Amino acid sequence: MPDSPSLLVRDHPPNAALEKRNAELLTALDELRLRDSLKTRFLSNVSHDLRTPLSAMITHAEILRDGLLGELTDRQRASVDGIITGGRQLLTMVNEILVYVKGTANQLTLSTTEFDVEPLVEQVRSVNASLLEKKGLVFEQRLAPGLPRLRADRDRIAHVIGNLLGNAIAFTDEGGRVWIAARLERGIQGQELVFEIGDTGIGIAAENHEMVFREFAQVDSSTSRGHHGTGLGLTIVRQLVGLHGGRVWLESELGRGSRFFFALPESRLVLPSREAS
Repeated sequence: MPDSPSLLVRDHPPNAALEKRNAELLTALDELRLRDSLKTRFLSNVSHDLRTPLSAMITHAEILRDGLLGELTDRQRASVDGIITGGRQLLTMVNEILVYVKGTANQLTLSTTEFDVEPLVEQVRSVNASLLEKKGLVFEQRLAPGLPRLRADRDRIAHVIGNLLGNAIAFTDEGGRVWIAARLERGIQGQELVFEIGDTGIGIAAENHEMVFREFAQVDSSTSRGHHGTGLGLTIVRQLVGLHGGRVWLESELGRGSRFFFALPESRLVLPSREAS
């Protein structure tokens, strides 16, 4: 009886063309990995190199604004204020790129301390006070009583809340409301401290909820869009919360505002000991 087709295939020597193609694909994969590594290194170096001159420009502009080199006219002061505002925006974008690059290269670290939630929220509100006032937005602070202290990286958590509040302000029209809330909730693995940063702004369609957390994502990517940035803010939020063992999610409808949540696990909370209770 003649051999079956399957046996004939098994007895044949390896397909030379297939082996060649596999080798080509492996070479291409190695090349892509190398290029990705070079891109990461380039972005890191550029971010570092840009921060120094930008910081110097902002400092010198502040010296002019404060009249340390002589009094300015109102028009001159307004122009210098524009330089400072633009410089700070650029510096924020550069810092976002640097944090993102470190995150993708697994180089982000935590400097853990114990701290209270309310002063942290007040710090973030204060940093954004001028933007809130400029747009005439109502800010609400909704912190549940008796919140535990956090055992986390204070600067990283401030960065997360700051990014989320900045988005809320940017995408909320004049006269709207934005808020920061925090409360304890029972999660799958114990208690969680849940933060909510919400707004009455333009909202996000359901099909874009996952996309907004992707690198360089913009729901409106046109050059005429009203809101500009690196597209890294929410990616960084997810990186930093994940580094703390937490999780991030979104609830939003187009035209009905947005609510971003992140939860920190019980291991990040300074809770009363069970023995004490």
